[in-house]
Amino acid sequence: MDRSAVILVGGEAKRANGLEKYFFTFGGKTFIERLTDTLAEVVDEIILVAKDPAQCSRFSHLDNVRCVTDIRRGYGPIGGLHAGALAAKGDALFVCACDMPCVSTQVVESLFSLLEGYDAVIPQWATDMIEPLHAVYRRSALLSALESHESLSLRRMVKGIRTRYVDVAGIRELDPELRTFININKIEDLGKLS
Repeated sequence: MDRSAVILVGGEAKRANGLEKYFFTFGGKTFIERLTDTLAEVVDEIILVAKDPAQCSRFSHLDNVRCVTDIRRGYGPIGGLHAGALAAKGDALFVCACDMPCVSTQVVESLFSLLEGYDAVIPQWATDMIEPLHAVYRRSALLSALESHESLSLRRMVKGIRTRYVDVAGIRELDPELRTFININKIEDLGKLS
């Protein structure tokens, strides 16, 4: 089964005071370089979903990455998922946000391995706390669910497909500090990474 990664880069950066989080640096690389380098080890293609062509042009320096733009504008992450799923060639998609610089290849590989028989594999902290933007989806199911999905709610979409929830406690075996889930919303949060 071909695998694609869909990285959502099109947010408005409101919490980052307008700064582009994907160009924050950690360990000598930008967040987007760290993510694309990591995910290249476990997927066949990487797709960035931006809000418009001008934002796409910001990533022209990255090799082996395609950038597409939202088709359904104003839908937030749901719109990004839709555009990414349409553009993807793989039937299994790992989806994440651009502000997660420590995504673990072992965790992503594990999520892919659990997809058989499901439409999505989503880490879960508690009943109402899930990680839909650090998850694996079946492309066909995602496209079907998003075809007429009018809500901005990822949770509502996830409830409408066959979802396998994976307890975050089990993920600790692969990533003891659960760094794979760290997301950085503002430059002051970079201290979380040390």
